Amino acid sequence: MKNKNYYLDTFRVTVPQMEQLTATALKSGGGWCDLYFEYTTYNDLLLKDSEVSSGGFHIDFGVGIRVLSGERTGYAYSESTEMADMLSAAAAASAISQGKVHTAASDSGRISAVCNDFYPSIQDWRDTSPSQFLPFLKKIEETVLKKEPRAVKVIAKLSSSVSDIMMYNSSGELTFDTRPLCSAVVSVIFSQNGQNESKTASRSFRCGAEMITESLIDELTDEVVSGIDSRFEATRPKGGRMPVVMGAGASGILLHEAMGHAFEADFNRKGQSVFSDKTGKRVCPEGIDIVDDGTITGGRGSVNYDDEGIPGQKTYMVRDGILESYLHDRISAAFYGLSPTGNGRRESFRYNPIPRMRSTYMESGNANPSDIIASVKKGIYVDEFSNGQVKIGEGDFTFYVKSGFLIENGRLTAPVKDINIIGNGPEALADITAVGNDLKIDNGTWTCGKEQSVPVSCGIPTVLVKSLIVGGE
Repeated sequence: MKNKNYYLDTFRVTVPQMEQLTATALKSGGGWCDLYFEYTTYNDLLLKDSEVSSGGFHIDFGVGIRVLSGERTGYAYSESTEMADMLSAAAAASAISQGKVHTAASDSGRISAVCNDFYPSIQDWRDTSPSQFLPFLKKIEETVLKKEPRAVKVIAKLSSSVSDIMMYNSSGELTFDTRPLCSAVVSVIFSQNGQNESKTASRSFRCGAEMITESLIDELTDEVVSGIDSRFEATRPKGGRMPVVMGAGASGILLHEAMGHAFEADFNRKGQSVFSDKTGKRVCPEGIDIVDDGTITGGRGSVNYDDEGIPGQKTYMVRDGILESYLHDRISAAFYGLSPTGNGRRESFRYNPIPRMRSTYMESGNANPSDIIASVKKGIYVDEFSNGQVKIGEGDFTFYVKSGFLIENGRLTAPVKDINIIGNGPEALADITAVGNDLKIDNGTWTCGKEQSVPVSCGIPTVLVKSLIVGGE
């Protein structure tokens, strides 16, 4: 772990200067100010048509300054940490925030010595050369072509970044963090008798270059070629309302989109979420726990500290079927008179932090997955979702299913594709009738967009929802 002086030197700033910046930002009013310094290096390599055809290197550096005054937020940033430039940004944020309402920011006092390390890194990406990873990409292509002769095009991408983050606020809290992130993606087009199908597999973790191994090649290539026979055989089934079994892992994206966003506290404090008046009330059957977790070691959505300097933590949104907590940043926590949950996140120093998910999943139940499928006389099994749309206020959602199977008399039968799953978040939660004992966190390259993009992960055990609309023939 790097010490305080490393971060002060990186951003060429002192604690007295940060004190001056927060004082300047609050001079004309406002009750809270925080500073967010960022230095990110980013590399990527792309293999296409058997050649590493492109690569890139990018540096992002700067500071964002936020001033809160009641319900008003003033935000400005500078791509320079020269004192004159930062003072100008502080004055701009102050001017934007002017208002006379009492501040809604929480003052939690100086953060004690919390030393989270949810993303230990053995080999720093900044100490590596992109050229050393060319064999990794080429080996992915070679392995795919060897495993599946119907593969006609392979695209492999490797990207990595390291972000040094330092945060300071008007309560005198100083926190800092170094966040690695790596993503490996392989996309393949398969062809058979004039018909083409495509599939993508990915892995993304907060870790160092030790992630790049032979076992990762095997894992990615096994996944991307698996189930191709079913893809070519799949048809669009007859639609209607029926039971839906969501497979463990990637089906968690439905939980993220259809329920998770509705638990974010900014939507709820403004009365925009369908769950705005549901705290302390039952929202699904007993025994169901839904979590947003920033503490998974190496998890893409994990945070030692969130982007407001709050320590990473595990938050139960739903415990034993009761809505226990929303996902809070400092503003919403103060509004509700609660402690922040570590969900204040931002895309970069250019953006204001807002409540965002980290790793969202449902904890395991006690049902055997095979028994869940066997309990369904006629329905559908889905295990890979694509595009989705959600209406936060009403809770209505629709998701496109990339792959799945019919369930007939308790057995998986014909593969299906090109269907939509349509439902309502609260109704779907209430209609869960079985939860498997096989929770799986999907470590793909999930990215959540809500005005700005942040890396997340998701997961779910096998789950039976007794009634959803399946859009088919």
